[in-house]
Amino acid sequence: MSSNSTKVFIARLLGLDVFDPMGDRLGRLRDVVVISRVSDKPAQCVGVVVEVPGKRRVFVPMTRIRAMEAGQVICTGLVNMRRFVQRGAEILVAAELLDRRVVFADGSGQAVVEDIGLALERSGDWIISDYYVRRGDPAGGLLGLRRSRGERLLVSWDAVVHAALHEPQAANTYVAAHDEMKPADFADALHEMNLKRRVEVASELQDDRLADVLQEMPDEEQVQILSALDMERAADVLEEMDPDDAADLLNELSEDTQHALLELMEPEDARDMRRLLEYAEGTAGSMMTPVPVILSPEATVADALASVRREELSPALASTVFVARPPLETPTGRYLGLVHIQALLRTPPPESLGNILDSAVEPIDDMAQVAEVARTLASYNLTSLAVVNDAGRLVGAVTVDDVLDHLLPDDWRTHDEHPEPEALPLATGTVQPPVTGGPHG
Repeated sequence: MSSNSTKVFIARLLGLDVFDPMGDRLGRLRDVVVISRVSDKPAQCVGVVVEVPGKRRVFVPMTRIRAMEAGQVICTGLVNMRRFVQRGAEILVAAELLDRRVVFADGSGQAVVEDIGLALERSGDWIISDYYVRRGDPAGGLLGLRRSRGERLLVSWDAVVHAALHEPQAANTYVAAHDEMKPADFADALHEMNLKRRVEVASELQDDRLADVLQEMPDEEQVQILSALDMERAADVLEEMDPDDAADLLNELSEDTQHALLELMEPEDARDMRRLLEYAEGTAGSMMTPVPVILSPEATVADALASVRREELSPALASTVFVARPPLETPTGRYLGLVHIQALLRTPPPESLGNILDSAVEPIDDMAQVAEVARTLASYNLTSLAVVNDAGRLVGAVTVDDVLDHLLPDDWRTHDEHPEPEALPLATGTVQPPVTGGPHG
């Protein structure tokens, strides 16, 4: 393998685009795989983990890496497209080594790993050569080490000794390196971690980021992560989630835990949660959001456009304004109809919403089953639909993505329905037999 440098640092590789020699993008580098050798020799880098389209993570051996330079990684040859599965002797550097506590071999104290250097040997092998660490006061614990400025040192691989892998591991470097990932992609990355590391990384996320990621995870893993948080923080994260997703997660918990978390939440958020929890699973009421965009018929098109611009709205919710008599918080006064985003864009800003209502689309009853909701959305080509109670008051809105979540199998987030070909040549589009040889061949 050629490279403009005989040394690279792993934290700087994370997130880089990976290309074939023709300039076509394969994916993004997410981790580096090393194998420990005998104690008097440094660990050897055997390959990298690349996230390819479809959120699949595949292994690319170092023998396929042609260059790591100028903010990119270039591969050559065949790449096995089977999903990467970590094997016993393998260590994922970003997931397992960065942010971990180490002790100096000379007994001079402790530090936290911020980066790890790889060096190219004459034999062509890449090995761990250096640790970039931050020295801190161990009496403060890991949080103290992570947040202290400390002294930063570049030391040889044999100058430090790793603490036991069962000890807590910080995760701020991993989180920072993956900050640009979409919540669904980050959730997929968490799914591939063991439970201990999954909790460590999730706990490092800000509340709003963690809420977005949790909404993309299977129920079991949501419960695992939420249960690992202290009760006050768990309540804060639930408040940041979409109400329907938060209610679904609360439904997975014991009644005592539900009650405790609801008591810690803001009264308004807790009220929305309690209303959703009253509905039977699979009904429109159980999957709706109780806070769609709701305006009075006297509101103008300009008012409506300002309302749907709110950043926290999903595209499905921002596509429709629901019109009702006051009060405008659910349950509202009498529901009147809806206005589509296209109508807003085609109508002068001073026009009242009451003059452009689409009253032909009937709302769905809050006790309607998911199949009926799906048929209604499909029949009218809608992305969202008003949900009313038996008194004709608007109680929420159900979106097409809410329905899909309930129609798809429980394991749809992690199940490979149509696996990719096992091996592809990077420079052409022809399917080839699986690569043989190497740790993942």
